[in-house]
Amino acid sequence: MTFNSNAVLLDAVVLAVVSKDGTYGYKITQDIRQAIEISESTLYPVLRRLEKDHCLDTYDMEFAGRNRRYYRITDRGRELLANYLSVWESYKTSVDQVLYGGDKK
Repeated sequence: MTFNSNAVLLDAVVLAVVSKDGTYGYKITQDIRQAIEISESTLYPVLRRLEKDHCLDTYDMEFAGRNRRYYRITDRGRELLANYLSVWESYKTSVDQVLYGGDKK
């Protein structure tokens, strides 16, 4: 697995954000935008797919008179995130070696 796929990278970032604490879609979008540009219309299919793959659970709570859907990471999602983080470190190290000529700065 490499991180040249936007889908894999986006899955990793979404799982990382949700793993910090259960959160809702708009907040997830705002947190991810600190690292990469993403629209809500891109995020929600990712959230649905990760939920379908049993990496995320959802629950609804009332907020300001409306239901808000919250997401939390599952054990399966934590395992996948750990794998992504391991692959990312290896990928990042390889790219750093090329960019910095072996002298990581």
